[in-house]
Amino acid sequence: MSILQSELPSSSKPRLTPQADEAAWFAIQTRARSEKKVSAQLETKGVPVFLPVIRQVHRWSDRRQWVHLPLFPGYVFVHIDPKSELRLSVLTTMGVYSFVGAGGAGLAIPDKQIDDVRTIVTNPVPFTPFPFLRVGQRVRVRGGCLDGIEGTLISRDSEHRLVVSVELVRRSVAVRIDGYDIEVV
Repeated sequence: MSILQSELPSSSKPRLTPQADEAAWFAIQTRARSEKKVSAQLETKGVPVFLPVIRQVHRWSDRRQWVHLPLFPGYVFVHIDPKSELRLSVLTTMGVYSFVGAGGAGLAIPDKQIDDVRTIVTNPVPFTPFPFLRVGQRVRVRGGCLDGIEGTLISRDSEHRLVVSVELVRRSVAVRIDGYDIEVV
């Protein structure tokens, strides 16, 4: 499995509202700069992992190099049944602090939010991390490779952008949507 995404068999894809005994997406908080290591360790333990990354140029005094950095620093997403033994396996992984949510117990993230972020990072569209927003109009993209993605419409530098948020970890990603048809949700 790659760091960018983990593949789930179509029969094990979770529903939008999981019951207590079904697998769901959870965010885990990691030590600083340990997201890739945590992701690799969890994959070796058989835990489905999603670590969205962004490619950026980093400059040192003697060179410039493209690097892949976590889109949401300090967080990795896992797809587990909250009552399974995988929960303890995740928590005992080196570099993992806790599940994100009430009292470290973790709250399930809606599949739609994870799927929308996965669609953005796997398609050849420019995107950037963006501060989390609560206000603004909710819209949905109609057509193209971003069809069905929902988020908040903003205008920045005379360009229209769609901000897709993962509410539990309070992180967002913005993608330019000029030229796409959009509808109000």
